[in-house]
This record gives sequence, C-alpha cells and structure tokens, in this order.
Amino acid sequence: MNKRRKPFNYFKIISLVVMIGVVMYFGVVIGPGVQSSFLPTPTATRSPESFVTEASQLFEDGKLPQAIQAYEQAVRVLPNDPAIYLALARAQVWAGKPKEAQTSAENALLLNNNNSMAHAVRGWALEAQRDFLNASTAIDKAIELDSKNALAHAYKAELLADQYLSGTGSLDVVARMSDESNLALSLGPDLLETHRARGYVLEATGNNEEAINEYNQAIAINKNIADVQVSIGRCYRALAVYDKAVNAFTIANQLNPSDPTPLLYISRVYATIGEFQKAEQYAQQAAKTSPADTALRGNLGVMYYRNLKWPQAADELSLAVNGGKDKEGVEIQPFELSPDSPRITEYFFTYGLVLTRLNRCGEALPIFQKILATTPNDEIATYNANEGIRLCGEAAGVTASPGSGTPEPTSGTPSSASAVTPTP
Repeated sequence: MNKRRKPFNYFKIISLVVMIGVVMYFGVVIGPGVQSSFLPTPTATRSPESFVTEASQLFEDGKLPQAIQAYEQAVRVLPNDPAIYLALARAQVWAGKPKEAQTSAENALLLNNNNSMAHAVRGWALEAQRDFLNASTAIDKAIELDSKNALAHAYKAELLADQYLSGTGSLDVVARMSDESNLALSLGPDLLETHRARGYVLEATGNNEEAINEYNQAIAINKNIADVQVSIGRCYRALAVYDKAVNAFTIANQLNPSDPTPLLYISRVYATIGEFQKAEQYAQQAAKTSPADTALRGNLGVMYYRNLKWPQAADELSLAVNGGKDKEGVEIQPFELSPDSPRITEYFFTYGLVLTRLNRCGEALPIFQKILATTPNDEIATYNANEGIRLCGEAAGVTASPGSGTPEPTSGTPSSASAVTPTP
C-alpha cells in the first residue's frame, strides 16, 4: 500500500526557473521595443517628387546653393529623369558654377541625345566659360531640334552679345543678337531668361535705360536672382545713378554672398565719386571673399593707392602684375598686359606709380616702358606711363617742371576724373 516516493530532480527545477525568468525578461524589457513586421511604418517614405518641389521653391527664393543640393538629392532618387538634370544645370549657371552645369546638362544628354533643352543649357554653360565656339555649336543644335525653344534663342542672343563685346563677332553681330533676343521674347514672354537676354543685348549696345526696363521685367518674374540684380546695377552705374547702382549691388551680395562681384562693383562706384575709404572697405571684403582672384587683388591695390597707403598698394598690385603668394600662402596668378583690357592696364600703371612714390624707379621704369610698347593707343595708360617716367627722371636729378606733386593715376582722359566703366 505504501508507494515509494521519487527523489527531487533539482536540474529540471533549476532549468524551469531559468526559462520562466527568460520569458519574463523578454516580455518586460525586450518585447516593447520590437515592432511586428505586420505593423505599418510610423513615418511615410518621402516621395521623390518632393525633392523637386523643394528645389524649385528654393530657386524661386534665390537660395541657389540650397536649391542645388535639393536638385542633387532629386537626381539621386530619380536618376533617369533628364528634366531634373537640366533644372540642376540652370541653377548651377545662375549660381556661377558653369563647369558643374555643363556636366549636369551632359548627363541629361546621356539619357536623350535629342533633347533640345539639354543642348541649349549645355551651350549656356559653355558660353559662361567663354568657350564661344563649342557654345555656339551646342545652341545651334538645340535650335535645329526645336526652332521654337525660347531659352535656346535667349542663350544665343547672350552668346552673340559676348562675342560683340569681346570683338570676336561677325560684321552683322549687332543685328543678329537683336533679332535673337526679340525672337526669344516673342516665344517666351514670361520667362526670366528671355527678358534677361534682351536686357543684356540692350546693355551691350549702350541702351541702358531700355536695358533697365527689361531687367526690371526679369526681376518681376523672380526678384531673388543675384545675377539680374548685378546687371541692373551695372546699367544704373553707367547712367551715373549711383545710389540705385549701390542698392542693386547690395541686394545681389545679400542673395549670393559667395560671389565677390557685387562688392567689387560697389568699390568701383565709391571710387568714382571720390569716397575712397568706402571703396577700400568694399575692395577688402571682395578680396577676402575670393583671395585667389587676381582682379580683386589689383582692385584692392588701386584703392590702397587712392588712400595713400603706398606699401599696402605695392603688395597687392605686385600680386596682380607679378603673381606669387600672399602672406597667408594663397597663390595668385599674374595678369598679362593686353591692349584689350583697360582695367588690367590700370593695375600696371598704378603699380608703376606706387613704385615711383616709394622711390623704386628701377622697378617702375620697365613697367612704364612695357605699357608704352604694349598699349600705345591707350591714352590713359600712355599718359600715366609718361608721367611716371618724368617723375623718375626728376628723382634722378633730371630737370623737371615745378609743382609736379605726388603721382596720381588718372581714371579718364588726362583732363578728366571720371572712371572708366568696364564693359558688362
């Protein structure tokens, strides 16, 4: 009647306790953090089109660097859409990045080599790099594929205007660029680029008041494009409406602070009206924005000279004329003296005059002689070179006329104090 009791199996008891503990730990600690694969994701995946929408809005707001980034994101998620590459390319040209724009347009062409707009934008990017021959080929191809492509005709008008300004255009270039700009307007009256192209043609031919009207219509389409603000500022400067010129350049600088061009123009405006302290301040800001830019260093040297800061002027102008490294180790490439560039010539004769002021005539005289040999038809340059030679002669003990005073480079004809306005 008495059943024998089995002994306790302690191993099973311990194993069971451990298993119960593991289950409780998973349920309390791990389980709440694990989502079922059958539950929907808490955040919806962003649609590829939203990147394009965002980029377009950023472009309209004039935030070109951010627009470019958004278009690049759109390209990554929609790599087979040529329209996005072209929108990116256009933003890159407006932002002053024509080389990158050329690559973007060529990527669009890889997807469709018969895309008229892709050829047009590629030509625009090449034109911005001063590659007129290849730009013309690309734009002509765009027009061949679609004769009603308004942007292609606008880019063609700008190309012809630049050829006219550089002296490389055909004999009928003025008529051709006028026809192209008017055709572009008729095909695309509501486009920013067509009004900008027409304004540029008018500006190139000296019709600044009419150019301002076209630029204002472009601004009415999009007021946040720095390049158009710079263009209208140039026209106001040419008409001696200096307050409006400075205002336009200031807006351009606010829209695109990485571009030193508006600061350079403001510097030249203040120099024109004799406010050399302000001119120097803006010249310093421009050179700081792009320290390797030879033109900006030359301009800063001229402003130092105007403010009687001879050693600083000599340092900056030497970089423009001779090249070399500045105190921070930035490499600057020298300019070549050319009869086709009055502004570069100004850097040379101002450098010669400041060397004369510092009693360094041994360095100054070769510069003056080079000016006389290279730019004999430049009245301003030859006047200043001869004046520098005369002053060096006086310093060497040669008889000189009384009251010669401090050498001062002229900015107009020898009897004029008005500044030379660079071609747009």
